[in-house]
Amino acid sequence: MSTHVLDAPAWAALTGPHAHFAQRRGRVLRYPADVTPFLGMPPAPTAGDWADAAALVGPGGLVPLAGLDGPAPEGWPVTWQVAGVQLVDDGVAGVPDEGAVVLTAADVPEMLALVERTRPGPFLPRTVELGTYLGVRDGDGTLVAMAGERLHPPGWTEISAVCTDPAARGRGLASRLVRALVHGIRERGEQPFLDGAADNPAIGLYESLGFRLRREVTFAAARVPGAD
Repeated sequence: MSTHVLDAPAWAALTGPHAHFAQRRGRVLRYPADVTPFLGMPPAPTAGDWADAAALVGPGGLVPLAGLDGPAPEGWPVTWQVAGVQLVDDGVAGVPDEGAVVLTAADVPEMLALVERTRPGPFLPRTVELGTYLGVRDGDGTLVAMAGERLHPPGWTEISAVCTDPAARGRGLASRLVRALVHGIRERGEQPFLDGAADNPAIGLYESLGFRLRREVTFAAARVPGAD
C-alpha cells in the first residue's frame, strides 16, 4: 500500500486540492481531457476500481500505472513505459523574479506553440488552470521560456512544463523560473516536487538547484480493452 501522498500524486490531488476538477466513477477520478491526461487510481486498486477506470475513460483509453501496487489486469496492454524519477525540494534557493510574467488563458496559444517546439511533457489548452504559470518574454515580446504548477497533492505542488526555446537557451531562464515558483509555493506553506524521465538532461539542473531524489518510478500506461 502507498503511504505517502507523492506515491499517487494525481489521486491525492483529485481527492484533495484539485477535487473541483475531478470527474469521478467510484473511487477512480480523472481530470477533464483538455486540462491534463492524468487519472487518479486509488492505491492497491480492486477489480471494481479497474472496471470503473475502464468505464470512465472508455474503450481504448489510457490508464496510468505509476504509483500503483501490482500490474494492470489481464488483457490490458501496456502501451508505453519510461524510467522516471521524483525529486523533492531539499534547499532550493527560492527567489521571486521581477522579469517573469504571470501567464493566463490569453497566453495559451503562445504556450502551446512553445511546448510544441520544446516537448516538456503534456500541456493542453486548460492546463494553465491547474496553478501559477510564469514566463519570460524576449525583447520583441516572444514567449521564450515558461514553467508552472501542475498536480497539487495536499501540502505539495508539482513544478512542470519547464521549457526554453532553443534559441534562448544558455541564459539561465529555466533556473530563474523554477526558483521563482519555489518561492511562491513556499509562501503558501507547501513544498515543491518534480517528476521527470530519468534520462532527461534537466534532472541534473534540478539537482544543482537543490532538489533531491525521493524515489525512482516507472511511468507507464495501460490501454482499456475493447477499442476497434
